This record gives sequence, structure tokens and C-alpha cells, in this order.
Amino acid sequence: MDVRHVAKLAHLEISDAEVDLYTPQMANIVKYVEQLNELDIEDIEPMLGGLTAEGEQTFTLREDIPGGSLGQTEALSQAPSGVAGHFQVPKVL
Repeated sequence: MDVRHVAKLAHLEISDAEVDLYTPQMANIVKYVEQLNELDIEDIEPMLGGLTAEGEQTFTLREDIPGGSLGQTEALSQAPSGVAGHFQVPKVL
């Protein structure tokens, strides 16, 4: 596990001490997750939902019905700041 590469992808600066600290931790996480590959899931049907707190299955399928969209005026009415019909956001550079 290349901790420096992961940190670079996350735009994080880490010290040599942090690399030494995180390398075994990340290796343990990967090893733990790889245990899922050892499970026999051949006879398990994929779920299309989840479970409630009581353990009952839920279903998330619903009919895909197109709905109306917000107009420009309505969308901007909830924005903290709008300029010339557009959302105004802070400059990020």
C-alpha cells in the first residue's frame, strides 16, 4: 500500500512519521476488506434494498415517473446569492 500515493490523490500532505504510522493501518484495513473475497456468495440472491432496524427487508424500487423541473426563478429564489440569473459562488482558485 503506497500511503504517499493515496495521500496525493486526496490532496493531503503527510510527513514521514505519518507514513510510518498509516502504512500498517492501511494494510490492516485492506486485509480486513479482502476477507469478503473468501465468502461463498454463489447461492445468495442480490438485494435491491436494505433492512429496517427490526431486520425486515425494504424495497427501494419505484416506478420511474418523470416530474417537472424547477424554473430558473424558483431555483434562484432559494439561493443565498444570485447574479444575472446564475448562482453566485465563491471563487475557488
